[in-house]
Amino acid sequence: MIEPSARLAVIQPLPGIGDMVWHLPHIRAIAAAARHPVTLIAKPRSAAKEIFAAEDTIADIVWMDRNPDRRRGAHDGPMGLLKLIATMRARRFEAVVILHHSRTLAFAAMAAGIPRRHGYGYRWQRPFLNRPPFLPQSALPLHPYDQASAWLKMAGVPQIQAEPRLPVADAARHRVAERVGALAGNLVAIGIGTSEPYKQWGAERFATFIDGLFIAGWDRVALVGGPAEAGVAADIAQRLPDHSRRILPALGWTLADIAALFELSGFYAGNDTGVMNMAAAVGIRTYALFGATPPFHHASAIVPVIPPDGRIDKADGMARIDVDDLIAAITADRGGLGPADQTGC
Repeated sequence: MIEPSARLAVIQPLPGIGDMVWHLPHIRAIAAAARHPVTLIAKPRSAAKEIFAAEDTIADIVWMDRNPDRRRGAHDGPMGLLKLIATMRARRFEAVVILHHSRTLAFAAMAAGIPRRHGYGYRWQRPFLNRPPFLPQSALPLHPYDQASAWLKMAGVPQIQAEPRLPVADAARHRVAERVGALAGNLVAIGIGTSEPYKQWGAERFATFIDGLFIAGWDRVALVGGPAEAGVAADIAQRLPDHSRRILPALGWTLADIAALFELSGFYAGNDTGVMNMAAAVGIRTYALFGATPPFHHASAIVPVIPPDGRIDKADGMARIDVDDLIAAITADRGGLGPADQTGC
């Protein structure tokens, strides 16, 4: 049981954007139990400040700079851990919930003098926690979303929302409306970004699919990704020279603006990425290409598109998803590919 507390911290250390979106229902449930907005302790790569720009259950965010890519984080190593402990101690938290099995973070919470320490309690994490419940070892292989849901249930904390629902900031709505203009509502968001090369569907397939969208009656597409996808976006545009003005590169936009873009889009189609999870959390239909990684089912808006033979493989799984496979999945779900085909949405 989580007691009411004005100074409660939630630690969610998984680094990805999708990881953070998955845990939004759990953070909200904990805040409701605490009867106050919580402080979120997270990694910078999660982009939590951008994702949760309009989230009122999170009072503030403290960065935990551990294990970043290609550099040593400020909170790595013994001295870094001491810095993290000092930061947590200075906040004078009354309680902490660790949505993870890390024993190091549980130790840090104890060393920071936090009186009430909750967490999953696997193995060597348990000695540093002093509030049950603790998940059974059999829960360790579960998806992180399912682990957090299982812990809330054991703790008697009602999970008010069964899946993530991401709010959109009004300021972001205004910025994106100006960028998109009169074509809002007749727009498809195409997720070309990916953190791993084996999740990339490729410029050729995306271009063929986008051409099919234009033929079906859509006016515009937005290519969603990071600055690293500039080459993929350029390749797609080069393959569609007659439609270059109808392709909006939404590369490197803030995640608050991406959320607003999704709100204006008819649907999302593309790679399995963090922003794919955002699209589903905003509430639009999300056709996600799961060729290299197993699909997950934490969001009802996600329609997994897998290779026809059902075999998920990092080596060639994405290559075995044909453009016709994606179109067939969308048509079966919506009743058609065009903007007027709203069946099933």
